[in-house]
Amino acid sequence: MQLGMVGLGKMGANMTVRLMLGGHRVVAYDVNKETLHRVAEEAKGSESSESLQDLVTKLEPPRAVWVMVPAGAITSEAIDTLGSLLDEDDVIIDGGNSRYTESIERASTLRDKGIHFVDAGTSGGVWGLKEGYCLMVGCEPQIFERLDPIFATLAPDNGYAHVGPPGAGHFIKMIHNGVEYAMMQAYGEGFELMYKSDFELDVGQIAELWRHGSVVRSWLLDLAANALGKDPDLTELSDYVEDSGEGRWTVETAINEAVPAPAITLALFNRFASRQDESYANKVIAALRREFGGHPVHAKHID
Repeated sequence: MQLGMVGLGKMGANMTVRLMLGGHRVVAYDVNKETLHRVAEEAKGSESSESLQDLVTKLEPPRAVWVMVPAGAITSEAIDTLGSLLDEDDVIIDGGNSRYTESIERASTLRDKGIHFVDAGTSGGVWGLKEGYCLMVGCEPQIFERLDPIFATLAPDNGYAHVGPPGAGHFIKMIHNGVEYAMMQAYGEGFELMYKSDFELDVGQIAELWRHGSVVRSWLLDLAANALGKDPDLTELSDYVEDSGEGRWTVETAINEAVPAPAITLALFNRFASRQDESYANKVIAALRREFGGHPVHAKHID
């Protein structure tokens, strides 16, 4: 099949290479010309385009264009522009981490123009080129069938599925990332308990041990074993943990649906705590303990 790929970051570039290796024709576009040239060298046989207009011109109808750029304004701009350039029965695929409610709205807007919209929740990160990408696809059934060869090439065996109408793909990817937050938090807490124990444990060894037969084995554990095996002290890292936004949306959805999600919620809040040089809330708690019970406090050292 032929496909337009908009956005050649860490995932978009590797997806382009995987598609080319799978025998597809890819017309690629990125605002960064150096990136465009580099991917053209890596994905032998792919075709570069100078603009979105140029990309659309180089594709044969019915066209399919995969947008793989950061969620938010950049995605909105790309989809809006493509919506003005594409023809009836063409397809726009959003593989980024857009909010599912926005995907539902985009599908409705594009449907009025006769253009199909697909939200493809995509998981796999920088390992996707080798391992494949898990694809959670929301769209009309007939469009899923049309694009099946693309999905089959990008995903590993049993690694893609039509999960529902437009919006469902990004909804499931949002929940996926919320679960990921909780799993990562649990691993982090467990390894810290072992790292600080009196046994002087080799946490890299333990992570590797758990990978074989343990009930807590997972791909995240594989990655932990890789990182801790190289540097158990994680000396090059700070404890600041960013969040992509999907954890927040998951917690908001849990609130709206009155579904208890304490593990995911606490994992998200812990990321917020990681960004504080010092906690004013903890200062208030210490002050209250001193006031009501005369409990000792630790004075702040000022140079």
